Amino acid sequence: MKLSELLTRIDHSFLQGADTDITDLVYDSRKATSGTAFVCLKGYAADGHKFAASAVEKGASALIVSDELDFAPPAEVAVVKVDDTRLALALMSAALFGYPAEELMTVAITGTKGKTTTTAMIAEIFEHAGIKTGTIGTLGIVYGGNTYKTDNTTPESYEIQKAMRDMLSASCKAMVIEASSIGLKHHRLEGMTFDVGVFTNFSHDHIGGVEHKDLEEYLFCKSLLFRQVKNAAANCDDEKYLEVTKDFKGRLLTFGFSENSDLRAKNDRLLSDGGFIGVHFETEGKKTLSLDVGVPGIFNVYNALAAISAVSFFDIPDRAIIDGLRVAHVKGRVEPVPVPGNYSLLIDYAHNALSMENVLTTLRQYNPHRLITLFGAGGNRPKVRRFEMGEASGRLSDLSVITEDNSRFEDVMDIIEDIKVGLAKTDGKYVVVPNRKDAIRYCMTHAEDGDIIVLAGKGHEDYQEIKGVKYHMDERELIAEIIEEMKAEN
Repeated sequence: MKLSELLTRIDHSFLQGADTDITDLVYDSRKATSGTAFVCLKGYAADGHKFAASAVEKGASALIVSDELDFAPPAEVAVVKVDDTRLALALMSAALFGYPAEELMTVAITGTKGKTTTTAMIAEIFEHAGIKTGTIGTLGIVYGGNTYKTDNTTPESYEIQKAMRDMLSASCKAMVIEASSIGLKHHRLEGMTFDVGVFTNFSHDHIGGVEHKDLEEYLFCKSLLFRQVKNAAANCDDEKYLEVTKDFKGRLLTFGFSENSDLRAKNDRLLSDGGFIGVHFETEGKKTLSLDVGVPGIFNVYNALAAISAVSFFDIPDRAIIDGLRVAHVKGRVEPVPVPGNYSLLIDYAHNALSMENVLTTLRQYNPHRLITLFGAGGNRPKVRRFEMGEASGRLSDLSVITEDNSRFEDVMDIIEDIKVGLAKTDGKYVVVPNRKDAIRYCMTHAEDGDIIVLAGKGHEDYQEIKGVKYHMDERELIAEIIEEMKAEN
């Protein structure tokens, strides 16, 4: 593709060189090759302009700059000046991959909390409606049963555009993305107009350091999404919803418990039945539905409302909404795993005291026969985390099962002894089973009707790190193996 074709939607000027053929865009000079255009991004720790010479040495045919260079590029290398190289990368990437967003149903979700869960819910609803869907967010780029890890919740614009083109090649018809405030701040979502933008909620977060200078900037960055959406939905129970959506010019669909909501929730209650843990609620207004949502915690009513609001802009049958929300879950976040007994088994990523307390407090509300928590702690990390996790589990669990979790270069038993220090501050009962598979088996073989068992710490991870080596270990696979072993023994 000609360089000029990549630049059609951005103001630019050629400082030297002529229009040339470009095969790819790069912003890491180590990936530069003949035919690539190197985009000089300015990051927190490094400035791409300082690596432009290295990119040229590796064969880059063009440089996209916003500042002066500290060297004179060869005459045959095109140098293009733009005001903002991050914006340029986004718009050029969209052009390079043929504007894939225009071929997909697209939903972008912003808010402090709930983005990942709402993304999973929308994707599940789409899939139940027969619409193959890809997602981009905290868990990476996910489509076609595969997950591709990313460095950020909202990846760099090039990765987003490439992922959407790959999704189309894999027959996807829809894409749902988590729009983080940092991603919006750095133009990673520019170059496309989303069919729907969703606002979940707003609270104090991501302030200071290299993120946002203050709450006002954080709020402003959230609002940027609503300059590039065709339709919008927002949680009107959050007082910031009007400010976040102020730049949206169309009709705003609101959701919440408020009487003023376009989509209202009512009759909400916790639901626990035969291993199913979630919430029940009904809706009125935009849609009249009776729903069982398979994610625990009343706060997930808001996430479900956000998902329903988003899909209501498309031709989605109510049956797909009802069935999709019943089974929707986020991998590794209070993720239910089917078991043959009359108890619930959940996998969760909680790996510190705060996240563990949040999960266990939520599950306590279901009044289980017993709440059993299996967990370990990471090696080569502050010991205080272990004390705190032990204390949190001992206080909130009926039984703690202490085991291994990424011991790294420490001895598992030393880590367990530290966890026991925290447990000793409580009256909580505990057992020690150092091998994680054996510990899971212990929980399953000793489970009683009505128990809730939480396997905490690994979540979406599929490895165990020991002595510098990452060994494959997926708890879902371990559970399946244990079930087969138990069948064979009976």
